[in-house]
This record gives sequence, structure tokens and C-alpha cells, in this order.
Amino acid sequence: MSCLMVERCGAVAFKSWEQNAIQVRMLADGRLNTGHAGVLLAERRGSYPLIDLRILKTSAQQGEVETVTRRKVKRLLSFQRYCHASRLLRGLVPHTPRSLHLLDDDYLGQAAHMLSKVGTWNFDIFLFDRLTNGNSLVTLMCHLFNVYDLIHHFQLDMVKLNRFLGMVQEDYHSQNPYHNAVHAADVTQAMYCYLREPKLAEHLSPLDIFLGLMAAAAHDVDHPGVNQPFLIKTRHHLASLYQNTSVLESHHWRSTVGMLRESGLLSHLPADMSRDIEQRLGSLILATDINRQNEFLMTFREHLDNQDLDLQLASHRHFILQIALKCADICNPCRVWELSRQWSERVCEEFYRQGDLEKKFDLEISPLCNQQSDSVPAIQIGFISYIVEPLFEEWHRFTEPSLLSQTMLDHLHKNKANWSSLRCAHTPSDVQGRSQAEEPEGEVGEGADIP
Repeated sequence: MSCLMVERCGAVAFKSWEQNAIQVRMLADGRLNTGHAGVLLAERRGSYPLIDLRILKTSAQQGEVETVTRRKVKRLLSFQRYCHASRLLRGLVPHTPRSLHLLDDDYLGQAAHMLSKVGTWNFDIFLFDRLTNGNSLVTLMCHLFNVYDLIHHFQLDMVKLNRFLGMVQEDYHSQNPYHNAVHAADVTQAMYCYLREPKLAEHLSPLDIFLGLMAAAAHDVDHPGVNQPFLIKTRHHLASLYQNTSVLESHHWRSTVGMLRESGLLSHLPADMSRDIEQRLGSLILATDINRQNEFLMTFREHLDNQDLDLQLASHRHFILQIALKCADICNPCRVWELSRQWSERVCEEFYRQGDLEKKFDLEISPLCNQQSDSVPAIQIGFISYIVEPLFEEWHRFTEPSLLSQTMLDHLHKNKANWSSLRCAHTPSDVQGRSQAEEPEGEVGEGADIP
């Protein structure tokens, strides 16, 4: 039987992983490997590179990083607030005096108002995170589980659910400008919007919804703030473990499995059902690997061209959930400009930090990570042109089209135009012409790990 790999509190506790590496070899076609005897390997924490990342923390950022104790206190208070406000989080009734005595009434009222509009596309996740005291992911997931009555349907224990969601939120790294719990909450909110699409909603089972929301919440858990090529060239243990294939996505999935088991959230379900849930979560999370973008896009396009998608089939619904999660993961350019620009600046800041780290350790600077040559507008124009537009055009076809998909495309085109204007405004004409002429069609190609 394969060993259980557990990563806790940043300390890696692998048990003879070198001797058991064959058990976790990812198959070339993306199928899930469960090791000997069908036992799925799990892990917790340990994505951070084995080099000094303290240089990434400025004095201001160090003041923002919470201690473990403070995070645990916040998590406990968040759960207490939930217990006092379960009816509020269901969105059934407005708050009453003292219903959430641990929160200021003004903040409570605003958070409740936002939850009542959680299905709107202009939802401001940054504001919601501030109103929930940094607990946007836990609060949002509890609310959506109540909206869909998933707690009752799967007979989930509320204490175990809170424990699991708290682990997920805590295992995102707040010092990452982009890949943090707010991004996870944003992707989850987008996934909720997609699950409500008329073309899809009427066919979804409670299990489909459960998987879609869970995969969205955990899809980037324990992200180290650097991309796969960085892990490979620094010979990070995760790159070796997953043989340089879907390294981060595999870690996000295995970490999620570890947290599911540690929290005992699914322990009351039949063993074969919990194993099936774990593997389906893996299939969804692994689909977010940007290096598999063309694979999924071509399959999606073929289905639409042949008009052979049958959402009565569980396998076809699962494929659409994969596409929906991919859309949710890269939907930032489809948001209103005020939100989209914030996300763009955050992800580029994360790229630049990686570039600074590579420069410090005399490594080749990765594409898109050189602040001196890779501008935010240029990065975003390439990302929109080669990654976002092709996928969302097909999603538009799939929805036939819906009001939401048309709204997203409208925002996408406006945002692309805005970035083009900003690029022209800050680039001398001779340099601009030369950079466009030299720009390869795949400038946002493999390994870029764009959001």
C-alpha cells in the first residue's frame, strides 16, 4: 500500500517518497493515478521552494502577514459568526439586531447585501473580503452550500465543513499578490454564475454542483507564487514528485484530498463514493493546467461543431464543468474594468517577484517575469488574445448565447482596447512597432502560468 504523504505547517513529512515515486506518476493522457491498491496519495503544505523566499517580503508586507495563532482566532470567530447567522448566510432573511454580535452592524449589513447579489457578474470580491474580515472564501462557500442545500443533501457535519473550509482558506498564502484566498473566492463566485447558466443549470445534479464549487474553492490551494518552470529549473521536490507534469495542479489536488481526509468531511459516506469524489475533484483541478489549454479548447470546439453534447450524460456534464472551471479561473479580463485591472496588476506583480527571485539567484528570467521588458499592458493583451478570447468565444457558442456570456465578451473587448491604449501611451512609436513585429503568436505560451 502506498504511503500517505502529509505536509503540515510548512514542514515536509514525506515517508520514503523516493522509493515510492512510481506510485504517483501522472499518466500522459491526464488520467488520475492512485498508486498501488487504488489508494490515493494526499499531501498538506510544502509547495514553497527550498530557497530563501524572504526576499519577496517587503517591510510593509511583513506587517500584513498574520501569525498562525491570529489566523486560528480569526477562523474560530468566523465559524462563530456563521453559527449565529446561518439563516442570514442562506440569504433567506435580513439580519436582526444582535444576530451577528461579533461583527459591526454596518459591515454586517453590507456583507448581507452583497450575498443577496452573489450571482451578479459585477460582484466585488475585494470589497466582500474586507467586509468579512478576510474570510471571503469560507463565508461564500457556506452561503452557496446553503443556497443549493448541499449540507442537507450530503448530510455534512457543520463543524467538519468549517474545519475543511478553514484549512483551505488558511492554506492559501496571503502574501501572494494573486494566487491567494481572494482569488479562490473570486473563481468560486464566477463558477456559481456559470452553474446558473440556463443551458447548464437544469441538467446539474447535486453532486455536479458540489464538485464544481469545491474544485473552484481549492483549485490553487497552497500555491507558492511561482510557476511550474520555476519549480522544474530549481529542482523542487514537487517537480520531481510529479515528473514535471501538471506539477502545481497535482499538488493543489493532492492537498485538497489531504484536507478532506484530515477534516473527515466525507468520512460518513461510503468509501467508494468518497474515492469517486476525490478523483473527480482531481479531474477538475488538473483541467486548469494552462499547458492543456489547446487540448480542452479543441475538444470543446469539436463538440460544438458536431452538436453532440448531451448533458444528460454524466461524462459530458463533467467535461462542461471542466470548461466552466477553466473559464472561471481566467475570467478576470471579462470583469468590469475596475476589477479586471486590479487582478491584472496583481498577477503581474507576482510574475515580477518571480523574475526578481530568478535574478537574485542567477537563474534565467522566465517569460513575462521581467519588469523591465514585460509591461502589464503587453502581458494582458497577449493573454487575452491567445488564451481568454478563444475559450470565451466557444463558451459564448455553448450558452447559445446567454446574457452573461455576451456581457463577458463585451467587457473582454473593452478591456483589451483599454490595455492597447495604455500600451500605446507608454511605448515610444519606434519601440512599439519593433515589439509588435517581433511578437510571436504564442507569446503567452506553455509554462507561463497566466491566471
